Amino acid sequence: MNTIRICIVDDHPIVLMGLKQIVSEESDMSVIGEASNIADLFKILNEKEFDILILDLNLPGRSGFDTIKEIKSIKPDLPILILSMYDEDLYGLRCLREGASGYLKKSSATEELVKAIRIVCSGRKYLSQSLTEKLIDTSIEQKDQSKLSRLSNREMEVLRRIAIGQSIEDIARDMYLSPATIYTYRNRILEKLNLKSNVEITQFAIINKLIDW
Repeated sequence: MNTIRICIVDDHPIVLMGLKQIVSEESDMSVIGEASNIADLFKILNEKEFDILILDLNLPGRSGFDTIKEIKSIKPDLPILILSMYDEDLYGLRCLREGASGYLKKSSATEELVKAIRIVCSGRKYLSQSLTEKLIDTSIEQKDQSKLSRLSNREMEVLRRIAIGQSIEDIARDMYLSPATIYTYRNRILEKLNLKSNVEITQFAIINKLIDW
């Protein structure tokens, strides 16, 4: 039996420890790489070969969507399973469109994580049962007509960061963009969502479960 070689990337030590413990209980799985930031992630990807990458969507310093795209540009055949605190209804499909193979909330049960790893490593896509059922009832085309689908991935990231209270300067630094560019994204967000202020952005994010509150 071939062992599934796993790399885990998360900036929370407790989460890393918990994931490693879960994997250690499976006889055919082994964590052979781990990272807590973007720089270490790409360093280890150049040093080792993995069967699956378990990736936190919200690592400091870069949009999760951009990280997925960059990983796929250098490791196109590496399956990526996103493990995130954010609502899968809003982020799951976006991640798959960028190249991820699966999306799972951090609150999911242990057995669901193990199941997701096996499914993704078999070459299939993984979405939770609840999201799959919603997709049966609502086509992707219908979803694309919603307010949120008007936003680009970058705009979604800026919206979320504004909603959690980050300043324009902090967002610009974390996303490696200029403050002027972030202001442009903010103005587009306000226009597309018909909002008028950062307070309304925060309210919108809370209502749509883009942030924990």
